[in-house]
Amino acid sequence: MAIKKWRRAFWKNFRFKYKLTITNENTLEEIVDLHVSKLNGLSVLLTILAILFLIASCIVAFTPLRNYLPGYVNSEVRSQIVRNALRVDSLQQVLDRQNLYILNIQDIFSGKVRMDSVRTMDSLLTTRQDTLMERTKREEEFRRQYEENEKYNLTSIASRPDVSGLILYRPTRGMISDHFDVEKKHFGTDIAANSNESILATMDGTIVLSSYTTETGYLIIMQHSQDLISVYKHCGSLLRKEGERVKGGEAIALVGNTGTLSTGPHLHFELWYKGRPVDSEKYIVY
Repeated sequence: MAIKKWRRAFWKNFRFKYKLTITNENTLEEIVDLHVSKLNGLSVLLTILAILFLIASCIVAFTPLRNYLPGYVNSEVRSQIVRNALRVDSLQQVLDRQNLYILNIQDIFSGKVRMDSVRTMDSLLTTRQDTLMERTKREEEFRRQYEENEKYNLTSIASRPDVSGLILYRPTRGMISDHFDVEKKHFGTDIAANSNESILATMDGTIVLSSYTTETGYLIIMQHSQDLISVYKHCGSLLRKEGERVKGGEAIALVGNTGTLSTGPHLHFELWYKGRPVDSEKYIVY
Protein backbone atom coordinates (compact mmCIF):
# COMPACT_ATOMS: atom_id res chain seq x y z
CA MET A 1 0.00 0.00 0.00
CA ALA A 2 2.85 2.34 0.86
CA ILE A 3 4.52 1.62 -2.47
CA LYS A 4 1.36 2.59 -4.39
CA LYS A 5 1.13 5.87 -2.45
CA TRP A 6 4.78 6.57 -3.19
CA ARG A 7 4.25 5.92 -6.90
CA ARG A 8 1.21 8.18 -7.04
CA ALA A 9 3.08 10.94 -5.22
CA PHE A 10 6.08 10.55 -7.54
CA TRP A 11 4.05 10.73 -10.76
CA LYS A 12 1.98 13.59 -9.39
CA ASN A 13 5.14 15.53 -8.57
CA PHE A 14 6.70 14.56 -11.94
CA ARG A 15 3.68 15.79 -13.89
CA PHE A 16 2.97 18.80 -11.68
CA LYS A 17 2.97 21.91 -13.87
CA TYR A 18 4.80 25.08 -12.97
CA LYS A 19 3.97 28.50 -14.33
CA LEU A 20 6.88 30.16 -16.06
CA THR A 21 6.29 33.88 -16.61
CA ILE A 22 8.47 36.44 -18.35
CA THR A 23 7.56 40.08 -17.46
CA ASN A 24 8.73 43.46 -18.54
CA GLU A 25 10.79 44.93 -15.73
CA ASN A 26 9.64 48.48 -16.41
CA THR A 27 5.94 47.97 -16.96
CA LEU A 28 5.55 44.62 -15.16
CA GLU A 29 3.63 43.42 -18.20
CA GLU A 30 3.56 39.61 -18.69
CA ILE A 31 5.20 38.88 -22.04
CA VAL A 32 5.38 35.08 -21.99
CA ASP A 33 3.33 32.77 -19.86
CA LEU A 34 4.26 29.05 -19.95
CA HIS A 35 2.94 26.09 -18.00
CA VAL A 36 5.62 23.37 -17.83
CA SER A 37 6.24 20.23 -15.82
CA LYS A 38 9.28 18.03 -15.17
CA LEU A 39 7.91 15.55 -17.70
CA ASN A 40 7.68 18.25 -20.38
CA GLY A 41 11.21 19.40 -19.64
CA LEU A 42 12.61 15.88 -19.88
CA SER A 43 10.76 15.29 -23.17
CA VAL A 44 12.12 18.53 -24.65
CA LEU A 45 15.66 17.65 -23.50
CA LEU A 46 15.51 14.16 -25.04
CA THR A 47 14.13 15.60 -28.30
CA ILE A 48 16.96 18.12 -28.51
CA LEU A 49 19.57 15.41 -27.84
CA ALA A 50 18.04 13.19 -30.53
CA ILE A 51 18.13 16.02 -33.06
CA LEU A 52 21.75 16.81 -32.21
CA PHE A 53 22.69 13.12 -32.53
CA LEU A 54 20.96 12.90 -35.92
CA ILE A 55 22.74 16.01 -37.16
CA ALA A 56 26.13 14.70 -35.98
CA SER A 57 25.48 11.31 -37.62
CA CYS A 58 24.64 12.95 -40.95
CA ILE A 59 27.78 15.07 -40.79
CA VAL A 60 29.95 12.03 -40.09
CA ALA A 61 28.27 9.84 -42.70
CA PHE A 62 28.14 12.27 -45.61
CA THR A 63 31.22 14.45 -45.14
CA PRO A 64 34.99 13.73 -45.25
CA LEU A 65 35.09 13.97 -41.46
CA ARG A 66 34.42 10.22 -41.28
CA ASN A 67 37.97 9.59 -42.54
CA TYR A 68 39.32 10.96 -39.26
CA LEU A 69 37.37 8.52 -37.11
CA PRO A 70 39.57 5.83 -35.48
CA GLY A 71 39.12 2.43 -37.13
CA TYR A 72 37.37 3.75 -40.26
CA VAL A 73 38.83 2.77 -43.64
CA ASN A 74 37.48 4.40 -46.79
CA SER A 75 36.81 2.51 -50.02
CA GLU A 76 40.05 3.61 -51.68
CA VAL A 77 42.24 2.44 -48.81
CA ARG A 78 40.25 -0.81 -48.57
CA SER A 79 40.68 -1.55 -52.29
CA GLN A 80 44.40 -0.77 -52.01
CA ILE A 81 44.70 -3.22 -49.11
CA VAL A 82 42.97 -5.94 -51.17
CA ARG A 83 45.28 -5.31 -54.14
CA ASN A 84 48.34 -5.45 -51.91
CA ALA A 85 47.14 -8.70 -50.33
CA LEU A 86 46.71 -10.26 -53.78
CA ARG A 87 50.15 -9.08 -54.82
CA VAL A 88 51.70 -10.55 -51.67
CA ASP A 89 49.95 -13.87 -52.31
CA SER A 90 51.18 -13.94 -55.90
CA LEU A 91 54.72 -13.07 -54.82
CA GLN A 92 54.59 -15.84 -52.19
CA GLN A 93 53.58 -18.38 -54.85
CA VAL A 94 56.41 -17.22 -57.13
CA LEU A 95 58.85 -17.44 -54.22
CA ASP A 96 57.70 -20.98 -53.35
CA ARG A 97 58.08 -22.09 -56.96
CA GLN A 98 61.53 -20.53 -57.11
CA ASN A 99 62.56 -22.30 -53.90
CA LEU A 100 61.35 -25.66 -55.25
CA TYR A 101 63.23 -25.02 -58.49
CA ILE A 102 66.47 -24.27 -56.62
CA LEU A 103 66.09 -27.27 -54.30
CA ASN A 104 65.47 -29.62 -57.22
CA ILE A 105 68.47 -28.22 -59.10
CA GLN A 106 70.53 -28.97 -56.01
CA ASP A 107 69.16 -32.52 -55.95
CA ILE A 108 70.19 -32.97 -59.61
CA PHE A 109 73.73 -31.75 -58.87
CA SER A 110 73.98 -34.02 -55.82
CA GLY A 111 72.71 -37.05 -57.76
CA LYS A 112 69.43 -37.49 -55.85
CA VAL A 113 67.43 -36.84 -59.03
CA ARG A 114 68.46 -38.32 -62.37
CA MET A 115 68.82 -35.95 -65.29
CA ASP A 116 66.83 -38.19 -67.64
CA SER A 117 63.86 -38.08 -65.26
CA VAL A 118 63.41 -34.34 -65.89
CA ARG A 119 61.23 -33.84 -68.95
CA THR A 120 60.36 -30.16 -68.80
CA MET A 121 61.35 -27.13 -66.78
CA ASP A 122 57.94 -27.12 -65.09
CA SER A 123 58.57 -30.63 -63.77
CA LEU A 124 61.39 -29.20 -61.66
CA LEU A 125 58.82 -27.17 -59.76
CA THR A 126 56.79 -30.23 -58.78
CA THR A 127 59.28 -33.07 -58.38
CA ARG A 128 60.23 -32.34 -54.80
CA GLN A 129 56.67 -31.48 -53.81
CA ASP A 130 55.33 -34.73 -55.31
CA THR A 131 57.97 -36.99 -53.83
CA LEU A 132 57.60 -35.49 -50.36
CA MET A 133 53.81 -35.69 -50.31
CA GLU A 134 52.96 -37.87 -47.32
CA ARG A 135 50.05 -40.28 -47.29
CA THR A 136 47.79 -40.93 -44.34
CA LYS A 137 47.54 -44.37 -42.72
CA ARG A 138 44.13 -44.80 -44.32
CA GLU A 139 45.52 -44.09 -47.78
CA GLU A 140 48.45 -46.46 -47.21
CA GLU A 141 46.08 -49.26 -46.12
CA PHE A 142 43.79 -48.73 -49.11
CA ARG A 143 46.80 -48.60 -51.45
CA ARG A 144 48.13 -51.87 -50.01
CA GLN A 145 44.77 -53.64 -50.44
CA TYR A 146 44.36 -52.24 -53.94
CA GLU A 147 47.83 -53.40 -55.00
CA GLU A 148 47.18 -56.86 -53.56
CA ASN A 149 43.96 -57.17 -55.58
CA GLU A 150 45.74 -55.95 -58.70
CA LYS A 151 48.57 -58.42 -58.17
CA TYR A 152 46.41 -61.54 -58.02
CA ASN A 153 43.57 -60.49 -60.36
CA LEU A 154 45.29 -59.63 -63.63
CA THR A 155 42.89 -61.47 -65.92
CA SER A 156 39.62 -60.14 -67.18
CA ILE A 157 36.46 -61.86 -66.05
CA ALA A 158 34.98 -64.28 -68.55
CA SER A 159 31.37 -63.34 -67.99
CA ARG A 160 29.83 -59.90 -68.19
CA PRO A 161 28.92 -58.38 -64.83
CA ASP A 162 25.28 -57.92 -64.06
CA VAL A 163 24.73 -54.24 -64.89
CA SER A 164 21.12 -54.55 -65.92
CA GLY A 165 19.21 -51.46 -64.91
CA LEU A 166 22.38 -49.44 -64.29
CA ILE A 167 23.21 -46.30 -66.25
CA LEU A 168 26.91 -45.80 -66.96
CA TYR A 169 27.86 -42.28 -68.01
CA ARG A 170 30.73 -41.53 -70.36
CA PRO A 171 33.49 -40.24 -68.04
CA THR A 172 34.60 -37.44 -70.40
CA ARG A 173 34.35 -36.19 -73.96
CA GLY A 174 37.20 -37.10 -76.26
CA MET A 175 38.72 -39.77 -78.50
CA ILE A 176 40.02 -43.16 -77.40
CA SER A 177 43.80 -43.18 -77.69
CA ASP A 178 44.49 -46.59 -76.14
CA HIS A 179 42.18 -49.56 -75.56
CA PHE A 180 41.82 -52.06 -72.74
CA ASP A 181 44.44 -54.85 -73.01
CA VAL A 182 45.09 -57.31 -70.19
CA GLU A 183 48.12 -58.88 -71.87
CA LYS A 184 49.86 -55.50 -71.93
CA LYS A 185 48.69 -54.89 -68.35
CA HIS A 186 46.70 -51.92 -69.57
CA PHE A 187 43.56 -52.32 -67.44
CA GLY A 188 41.72 -49.23 -68.62
CA THR A 189 40.76 -47.03 -71.53
CA ASP A 190 42.70 -43.88 -72.38
CA ILE A 191 40.56 -40.97 -73.60
CA ALA A 192 42.42 -38.04 -75.16
CA ALA A 193 40.62 -34.80 -74.26
CA ASN A 194 41.21 -31.10 -73.89
CA SER A 195 42.79 -29.85 -70.68
CA ASN A 196 40.32 -28.84 -67.96
CA GLU A 197 37.54 -30.87 -69.60
CA SER A 198 35.09 -32.12 -66.96
CA ILE A 199 35.46 -35.70 -65.73
CA LEU A 200 32.10 -37.18 -64.74
CA ALA A 201 31.24 -39.97 -62.34
CA THR A 202 30.21 -42.98 -64.41
CA MET A 203 27.39 -43.78 -61.94
CA ASP A 204 26.23 -43.13 -58.39
CA GLY A 205 28.85 -43.96 -55.80
CA THR A 206 31.15 -42.86 -52.99
CA ILE A 207 34.64 -41.40 -53.29
CA VAL A 208 36.96 -43.83 -51.51
CA LEU A 209 40.25 -42.26 -52.63
CA SER A 210 41.08 -38.75 -53.80
CA SER A 211 44.85 -38.36 -53.80
CA TYR A 212 48.06 -37.95 -55.79
CA THR A 213 50.72 -40.47 -56.80
CA THR A 214 53.94 -39.88 -58.69
CA GLU A 215 53.05 -42.28 -61.53
CA THR A 216 49.32 -41.69 -61.97
CA GLY A 217 49.16 -38.05 -60.88
CA TYR A 218 45.87 -36.92 -59.40
CA LEU A 219 43.42 -39.82 -59.25
CA ILE A 220 39.97 -40.59 -57.90
CA ILE A 221 38.55 -44.03 -57.06
CA MET A 222 34.81 -44.53 -56.60
CA GLN A 223 32.91 -47.43 -55.06
CA HIS A 224 29.57 -48.22 -56.75
CA SER A 225 26.82 -50.71 -56.17
CA GLN A 226 27.03 -54.35 -57.36
CA ASP A 227 30.77 -54.57 -56.55
CA LEU A 228 31.77 -52.06 -59.24
CA ILE A 229 34.75 -49.71 -58.83
CA SER A 230 35.73 -46.94 -61.23
CA VAL A 231 39.19 -45.37 -61.38
CA TYR A 232 40.11 -42.00 -62.92
CA LYS A 233 43.85 -41.31 -63.38
CA HIS A 234 46.06 -38.44 -64.63
CA CYS A 235 43.52 -35.76 -63.64
CA GLY A 236 44.51 -32.13 -63.79
CA SER A 237 42.76 -31.27 -60.53
CA LEU A 238 40.31 -32.94 -58.14
CA LEU A 239 36.87 -31.54 -57.33
CA ARG A 240 35.73 -34.12 -54.77
CA LYS A 241 37.11 -35.44 -51.50
CA GLU A 242 37.12 -38.84 -49.85
CA GLY A 243 33.84 -39.91 -48.31
CA GLU A 244 31.63 -37.72 -50.50
CA ARG A 245 28.56 -39.25 -52.10
CA VAL A 246 28.36 -38.42 -55.83
CA LYS A 247 25.55 -38.82 -58.33
CA GLY A 248 26.19 -40.31 -61.76
CA GLY A 249 27.06 -37.61 -64.30
CA GLU A 250 28.40 -35.14 -61.72
CA ALA A 251 31.83 -33.58 -62.26
CA ILE A 252 34.47 -35.03 -59.93
CA ALA A 253 37.71 -33.81 -61.56
CA LEU A 254 39.24 -32.05 -64.58
CA VAL A 255 41.28 -33.57 -67.39
CA GLY A 256 45.01 -32.96 -67.06
CA ASN A 257 48.47 -34.30 -67.73
CA THR A 258 49.80 -35.27 -64.30
CA GLY A 259 51.96 -38.22 -63.35
CA THR A 260 55.13 -39.64 -64.84
CA LEU A 261 53.16 -42.18 -66.94
CA SER A 262 51.10 -39.51 -68.67
CA THR A 263 51.88 -38.68 -72.31
CA GLY A 264 49.52 -35.75 -72.78
CA PRO A 265 46.16 -34.40 -71.64
CA HIS A 266 43.95 -37.47 -71.28
CA LEU A 267 41.95 -39.57 -68.85
CA HIS A 268 42.87 -43.14 -67.98
CA PHE A 269 39.55 -44.74 -66.98
CA GLU A 270 39.29 -48.17 -65.37
CA LEU A 271 36.27 -50.24 -64.41
CA TRP A 272 36.64 -53.08 -61.91
CA TYR A 273 34.14 -55.81 -60.97
CA LYS A 274 34.75 -57.95 -57.88
CA GLY A 275 38.46 -57.14 -57.89
CA ARG A 276 39.00 -57.82 -61.61
CA PRO A 277 39.41 -55.34 -64.49
CA VAL A 278 36.58 -54.96 -67.00
CA ASP A 279 36.64 -53.54 -70.52
CA SER A 280 34.50 -50.44 -70.10
CA GLU A 281 33.96 -50.12 -73.87
CA LYS A 282 31.52 -53.04 -73.63
CA TYR A 283 29.19 -50.99 -71.42
CA ILE A 284 29.89 -47.34 -72.31
CA VAL A 285 29.55 -45.65 -75.69
CA TYR A 286 32.48 -43.25 -76.00
